[in-house]
Amino acid sequence: MKKYIIMGMALFATSLSASAQIQKGNVLVGANFADLSLGLDDSKVVSFNITPKAAWFIQDNVALGGYLNLGISTAHNSSTTVNYGVGGLGRYYTGTDVQVLRHGRFFGEANLGIGGVNVSDGGGHTNGLDFGFGPGFAYFITPNIGLETLLKYNGVSGFGDAGYQSKLNLNFGLQIYLPGRSTAAKVKRDAI
Repeated sequence: MKKYIIMGMALFATSLSASAQIQKGNVLVGANFADLSLGLDDSKVVSFNITPKAAWFIQDNVALGGYLNLGISTAHNSSTTVNYGVGGLGRYYTGTDVQVLRHGRFFGEANLGIGGVNVSDGGGHTNGLDFGFGPGFAYFITPNIGLETLLKYNGVSGFGDAGYQSKLNLNFGLQIYLPGRSTAAKVKRDAI
């Protein structure tokens, strides 16, 4: 009997669409692990960032959580840029599954926190309010794993040599969607 219950739960889990991952009570954990950047202040900047994220779905399609951003950018015969940030983020997933890619969803993401951009060799330093916003797309390769791309405007406003710095980033990431207690209990009830 246990074997049939486990098989039933596995079949149920694999038949879920993208909407099951973004239900109230579920958890999003992952990171944007690559970042292609077009600096709006200096178009020669190409950078690599890692941005771990964790968020909880407070209602269907809406997640609130936090982020940590660490990045470095350097080029031959050029200054080195170090950026950082920590704060809160919010996501809103739109509509239903995209028809072209049956397991994909568009979303909007915004963040607000404390951060900075510090450039060596006499470049601009800005430390203060870190914010960003932009659209993204999540494609669910399994019921619990999403590959994402996110086009995001990021800005830092505050103190330093430069009062404001901004850039437009194209991020790629991997997110894991974990069921919350209520979702896990529902799956267990449905399987029995």
